[in-house]
Amino acid sequence: MSRKQDFYPEWREDPPKPGSYRSIFKWGDPKEYKHPNRRLYKLVKEEFGLTDEDFKSRKNEGDEIVELPNSPLKLQKQHIEAISGIVGEENISTRDYDRLKYSTGKTAEESRELREREIKEVADLIVHPRNKEDVQKIIVYCNEHKIPVYVYGGGSTVNFGFRPVMGGITLVMQTHMNKIVEMNERNHTCRVQAGMMGPAFEEVLNNAPEQFGTKHRFTGGHFPQSFEYSTVGGWIVTLGSGQQSSYFGDSYHLVIGQEWVTPRGNFETKTFIAEATGPKLNDIMKGCEGTFGVLVELTVKIFKWMPENQFPMCFIFPSWEKGVDAAREVSQGEFGMPGVFRLSDPEETSVALKLYGIEGTFLDTLMYLRGFKPMERCLLLSRTEGERGFAKNVLRKSKKVFRRFGGMSLTGYPVKEWEHSRYRDPYMREDLDDYGLTIDTLETSVTWENLHTIHRAVRSYVKSRPKTICMSHGSHFYSQGTNLYFIFFGKFDSLEEYRSFQKGIFDTILESGGSLSHHHGVGRMIAPWMEDYLGKEQMDVLRALKNHFDPRGIMNPGGQMGLDYGPEGLKNREWRIDWRGPRDPASLDAQ
Repeated sequence: MSRKQDFYPEWREDPPKPGSYRSIFKWGDPKEYKHPNRRLYKLVKEEFGLTDEDFKSRKNEGDEIVELPNSPLKLQKQHIEAISGIVGEENISTRDYDRLKYSTGKTAEESRELREREIKEVADLIVHPRNKEDVQKIIVYCNEHKIPVYVYGGGSTVNFGFRPVMGGITLVMQTHMNKIVEMNERNHTCRVQAGMMGPAFEEVLNNAPEQFGTKHRFTGGHFPQSFEYSTVGGWIVTLGSGQQSSYFGDSYHLVIGQEWVTPRGNFETKTFIAEATGPKLNDIMKGCEGTFGVLVELTVKIFKWMPENQFPMCFIFPSWEKGVDAAREVSQGEFGMPGVFRLSDPEETSVALKLYGIEGTFLDTLMYLRGFKPMERCLLLSRTEGERGFAKNVLRKSKKVFRRFGGMSLTGYPVKEWEHSRYRDPYMREDLDDYGLTIDTLETSVTWENLHTIHRAVRSYVKSRPKTICMSHGSHFYSQGTNLYFIFFGKFDSLEEYRSFQKGIFDTILESGGSLSHHHGVGRMIAPWMEDYLGKEQMDVLRALKNHFDPRGIMNPGGQMGLDYGPEGLKNREWRIDWRGPRDPASLDAQ
């Protein structure tokens, strides 16, 4: 007699209805899904004290069609007509759906807001500029009439990066400004429009011989988890970092030239790889998050694409301390760095072994017999790349270090499982949200010296909340330190409870000596902590730059990076921003 199959939720697989709230907050491809497997489902029930009954009905699924009765247009008709005259009527929209879609990022908070119809600020007019000349004309016009301008790249921001607090217009860069302008094989550089999406950019580089007649195939080397739904320009303005940054470098290192349109005027930085002509404007503009102007084109480094020289390796360590010591030794080994380099702490390792289908297998049994105990052992995923001899040498020397620190090889299988799903893990968020479960991620830069202090402090804070999972891993490794991700997972009864809990994590990171962000930028989410983190003198420099490039305050106003807070908003660490200026864009003309 066959055993009855245990209950397993009916996760949704139907594409969201066109025009619905769900079609806005759903991650990625409307037809793509990834569900928690049975092992993870069992873990969730055990950790949160839930039963199968809690997973038999979904709530707040967001299938209703978007309507914004409480968000009327505030931009005067004459301004809409003027901007339409610049880009063409087909490239503007005042539809409720478009206004909400291009005003919304991918934070867990925004997803829940949409589910609960807690609609925040939305843009008045959505504009799709065709080229940099359109952008220039729009910025000149908006500056003259003091109309707020926000910029939308791929839409994957996780810090309220383009929330239009002041209304006004949102420029959507990906629609038309999405092409490679020039490929220079001799210099190993590529000039690209800021709105080009990651996959399209990488496809052209991989096929450069056919597209541009080059001798070699190339890669951009930048692969964030948001790769499929982020733009090249977005990577730079948020100081992004990719999953292979330990070899290729962060976006800060990849961009060598930029062209900007600002209210003060337009400029293009030089593309010399090194020049001694004072502080470099190219560096100053990186990470400004749309507060100084609009990035329209950029010149980036490119690298020979040699996927045949990618060699995976996976090791298990008896403890977090041993794994960290091994990762530091490789990072400071002076023999080269792997591309993929990722070390999970015990709690994340436990979840990862379930996700990758290793728990309960022969490998799991072997680990246990050799003393690698659950909730103590730590998983390291890595992959070398580059020229064949170099990649093999890094592989050989890294393995030698890992074994010296007590690591046991698990072959390259777990790495291949991770590679298969590395862009798909975010798809599980909707499944969990449908049942009132929230999973979110924050990250911080750490030095080797303070890594354990910060790891313990943040974990202690997260675990002080009953029935909350806290997973952490190090990635983006450097000789001087790394980046720690903290993934927290729990059931929050209200948005206010979630916001308060998240605020406590930022406080803990700052108090324990971490950075406010490693590669997601600041946005409005982390802005309240900027003054404490950088200090008044550094913030004054940033505000002086803001005032120079944007003297009338039209670029991404409303608290972005903490550059235009009102004094009470700064003092009280208010989640909602108190901006210096009127909220009604139409009334700005009267000033």
